[in-house]
Amino acid sequence: MARASDIMNRKVIFVHPETCIEEVVKIFKDNNIRGLPVVDSDHKVVGVISESDISEYSKELHVTPLIGFTGWVSPYTDVSQIASFNKGIELLSSAKVEDVMSKKVIAAKEMTTFHEVVALMKKSSVNRIPVVDGDNKLIGIITRQDLLTYLAEKEEKE
Repeated sequence: MARASDIMNRKVIFVHPETCIEEVVKIFKDNNIRGLPVVDSDHKVVGVISESDISEYSKELHVTPLIGFTGWVSPYTDVSQIASFNKGIELLSSAKVEDVMSKKVIAAKEMTTFHEVVALMKKSSVNRIPVVDGDNKLIGIITRQDLLTYLAEKEEKE
């Protein structure tokens, strides 16, 4: 039976809690990804940041991020509200990952089975699961795309 170690991507892009959101948006765009694990100085997973986390945070600031275009758009049509929009852009761009990330991390170990990974994703409604060692240090990541790729490759072999 397949384990997380068989499916995971070992070349993980990650950020630190003090990384600014503007940099995260650029990483998303440049790598065509939608989320990243967040690790501390010991490489331990402390959170996950996703496009939806940024979108939720941006609602508070009245700014809408256009992640695919690395830009920001105002929800306002009234010119008198542009100052508020500009302040929102400034706040969002300079916000830190630790202010926006999901701190409840759903992670797998190397020996977690394929079916357990799928069940974790479904139960938790997440699109990616960091894979950690016994010390909670990041060693890989499994996305929904990784699961589909694994299934497709398995099907081709049979």
